[in-house]
Amino acid sequence: MPSKMMLSCLLGAALLSPASPASPASPADAGGRTVDYHGLRLTVPGHWRVVDLNRKPGACLRLDLPTLYLGHAGTQAECTGRAVRGRADTLHLEPLDGAPQRADIPTVRVEGPGGIPVPRSDSNEVRYALRRSGVMATLSYGTAPDAVRDLLAGARTGDSAAPATPAAPGAPGAPADPASAVTGPKPVRAQEPFTGAGFDACTAPTQRAMDSWRATSPFGAVGIYIGGRARACAQPRLTAGWVRRQAEAGWHLMPLWVGPQPWNNPATGLSPDPSQANQEGMEAAEGAVTVARSLGLAEGTVLYNDLENYTDRTTWDPPVVAYLTAWTVRLHELGYRAGAYVAASSGAKALSAHHDQAPDAMPDVLWVAVWNGRASVSDADTGLPARTHQWAGRRRAHQYRGDHDDTHDGVTLNIDSSWIDIDPAASSGPARRRSLFS
Repeated sequence: MPSKMMLSCLLGAALLSPASPASPASPADAGGRTVDYHGLRLTVPGHWRVVDLNRKPGACLRLDLPTLYLGHAGTQAECTGRAVRGRADTLHLEPLDGAPQRADIPTVRVEGPGGIPVPRSDSNEVRYALRRSGVMATLSYGTAPDAVRDLLAGARTGDSAAPATPAAPGAPGAPADPASAVTGPKPVRAQEPFTGAGFDACTAPTQRAMDSWRATSPFGAVGIYIGGRARACAQPRLTAGWVRRQAEAGWHLMPLWVGPQPWNNPATGLSPDPSQANQEGMEAAEGAVTVARSLGLAEGTVLYNDLENYTDRTTWDPPVVAYLTAWTVRLHELGYRAGAYVAASSGAKALSAHHDQAPDAMPDVLWVAVWNGRASVSDADTGLPARTHQWAGRRRAHQYRGDHDDTHDGVTLNIDSSWIDIDPAASSGPARRRSLFS
């Protein structure tokens, strides 16, 4: 983790320095490396990676390795994985000109030193548009934003302080037009009834990739990771415009929230206490809806909670069911439908075992991961009881192959493959219970 002094000096320089070209990293006397970028000079610890995205356009902006990323993100063709157990402190510096107008994390415009807030971020990421230096700085963090808060608190000079403000309309990180700055992007419906093949990738593919795959691949649905504290990859292309373009092209979108997971970790772990997991489920739903609205996803959209596999069912089944039923109920209260991405051997079994105790609080759609190679949503292929009524009637998806490269029209992506049979209108009505364990 960078020292508080180093981070404070970084932002202080960012606020006051004019833009200038980048130069490569060099050894530093204290065992770190000194980097000059657009007028900023900073020293990163020796164990940090320094990745020049102009030289490595396929590099993935991973959030689980301490890294300084320089330049605009490229294709991110090297991205793999979906959820991570441990998040790291990372810093991504890029020219303000051309920085994407991201909707999934908060962006703050910095006009001068001092008075800079740390906005709440359900995905543990925040961006600062450093107007005087012409740099966008995106910081991610692990357990808590203390380092970021210390960075901001120490960013003062002899000049008078000027408070930070939300990014203005038309500025990087802001809505594209003045009307949307007040009302948000115009809602889009991106989930027409769909039966067929779908895929998900760690980061939103480029528009060229989406267009090429729409024209030449068998896929008609795409899962995209919109946020959450265990999300593995940054999403530099995830904007309201990106969502609208895919919806207009006919893609069925499956937004995924990667919240707390059934493992022991202070940053990314789910509480083993069902009552606390219930609260975490409600908070996850609220975070996901905030991002969904920023992305322009209309009410009624199915939002999926990505909850990874676990083996200790005795410990984790109760909090998992509490978490996912609370997620469902809160999404219904906020006008959205609920989906759950779970493993056939763990989360699916837990939900199935409790289904008839609280059917109205169960996720509307079940997306089951079992990599058996069979493109089917049958009871057997989703790990559900034979001839069950559970999630019947176009309310299932099956991820049947994981983490592999696929190529269409010369564009290669690392994906998971799924078979999908979903009609959002077939889902159950609003739930009335807080959760099974409330």
